[in-house]
Amino acid sequence: MSARKMHLVAYLKSGPNASYPSTWRHPSASLDDLFDPRRWEQCARMLEAARFDACFFADGLGIPDLYKGSYDDYLGRGGQLSLLDPMVIAPMMARVTEHLGIGVTLSTSFIAPYVIARYLGSLDLISQGRAAWNVVTTGRDFEAQNCGMPGLPPKEERYDMADEVMEACDALWNGWDDDALVLDREAGIFADPSKVRYANYQGKYISTRGPLSIPRSPQVRPGIMQAGASPRGRAFAARWAEMIFATPATKADSLAYRMDIRARMEAIGRNPDECAVLPSMTVVVGETESIAREKAAHLESLVDPELVIASSSWSVVADLSKVETPEAMAAADTNQGVQGHRDRMMQVARQKGITFAEAVRQPRALVAGTPAMIADMMEDWFTSGACDGFILPPTIFPTTFEEFGRMVVPELQRRGIFRRDYAGRTLRENLRNPG
Repeated sequence: MSARKMHLVAYLKSGPNASYPSTWRHPSASLDDLFDPRRWEQCARMLEAARFDACFFADGLGIPDLYKGSYDDYLGRGGQLSLLDPMVIAPMMARVTEHLGIGVTLSTSFIAPYVIARYLGSLDLISQGRAAWNVVTTGRDFEAQNCGMPGLPPKEERYDMADEVMEACDALWNGWDDDALVLDREAGIFADPSKVRYANYQGKYISTRGPLSIPRSPQVRPGIMQAGASPRGRAFAARWAEMIFATPATKADSLAYRMDIRARMEAIGRNPDECAVLPSMTVVVGETESIAREKAAHLESLVDPELVIASSSWSVVADLSKVETPEAMAAADTNQGVQGHRDRMMQVARQKGITFAEAVRQPRALVAGTPAMIADMMEDWFTSGACDGFILPPTIFPTTFEEFGRMVVPELQRRGIFRRDYAGRTLRENLRNPG
């Protein structure tokens, strides 16, 4: 039995698709309940039964209109839309679970630290210590414009702002002592004001006075998730992240990325084992290999080619109806963009010996096989040091999670590389001690 255990985090979107395009068209995809709370409660129970560390909602503030200068293809063909605010869904999922971490995406470029600290402090309290924050700086101008800004601040400045937002939130979260709430009916003392403090944080970009109106939560700071890929993004992740959402195309790319993050953490005095590097893997499970391949082929047959290009345009932040090389993309706008998505496209092109223009027209690769075959690949990446676990997006919602939990999780448990039960109560406890 291995002492080291794998982490699993589910990737969610509050819309028709996750990261694989057109899957809402599958006959088994759940569509009638898009706005039914029971959709998300069922999902949370399913993930907790499978002993996932957490789930998180990828999110954005708007509908992408990068492809052909219009949102027609992305919206009309059903892209990765956010049809509900995840902050509304997260408490529903927390209410029906006891151990599953619940993560939301919030941008440090648009939301005041006080508001972020208030949101996440509340979620951590009502979930009894299971909140997670997917920290993004945002790489798309249309989101800035939706928030009343003409465009994004410079990329390096966005990360400098993000560091200050994190520091300001910490000051707010730490403004309450554990025992500040007295709740003494007879004495008439609700709280001890001497145990609550102003934050009085003042940075170059960010300031906040405090004190926070939300008492100290079980984790104090929620679990921090990030997806830094650029050099500045990696430095930010090394300082703050406890989970990193990575999108490498190959095991070698993932190994190089994890080694770099761990070296950066050691250089600033952080224990590298306090951050799990989690590449995304899209799986299709079948009772036999032929069944898995048939299921994958059916999914591939549903893919709308125009949606793939529209989605890739959103990912790399360039109109791919006009831009066909990474050089032209970089020349078009050096301030917008998500480095991890661009890196993955170039890694795919290199791996398959195709052009960048061809790579952006292909959906993400599916890992199709029997439970043992999928577990073999996951174990290989995990034991070779290429990762600490995986981000798993659904192809068909919620069928992917049901099948993975029923068929693959027992195989990982049998091999001794995944927990049989939760060891801790809070998300951070389970990240630090996976069982």
